[in-house]
Amino acid sequence: MSRLFALLAVLFCLSASAGATESLLAPKLDIGKGGQCVEDPQWMRKNHMHVLIRQRDETVRKGMRDGKYSLKNCIECHASLRDNSVIGRDDSFCRGCHRYEAVKIDCFECHSGKRKSAWVQSK
Repeated sequence: MSRLFALLAVLFCLSASAGATESLLAPKLDIGKGGQCVEDPQWMRKNHMHVLIRQRDETVRKGMRDGKYSLKNCIECHASLRDNSVIGRDDSFCRGCHRYEAVKIDCFECHSGKRKSAWVQSK
């Protein structure tokens, strides 16, 4: 019986530390300007792909290029202040998180990962 309690105590400690470990292992991202996001960060982590797909459909089908969830707005806020990119380095906002999660990022096969204001400055 005491072994059972000891095992349960160990499992409890491991599960309690799993959340703390997750935050320690999470990637350190260059969040660019950062600040107040359009939604709660936890919600955005879970739903950003659904939001981007819906915004894509609104843009393609209805011509709505701006909006609260536009890719352009995400890049404007989260592009690094060092290189104006969300994909330029391993700690870049989009690239760093997708790399950590081992998820292919294909938005930037068509779209630029650089802040629009950076394009204007370079021309």
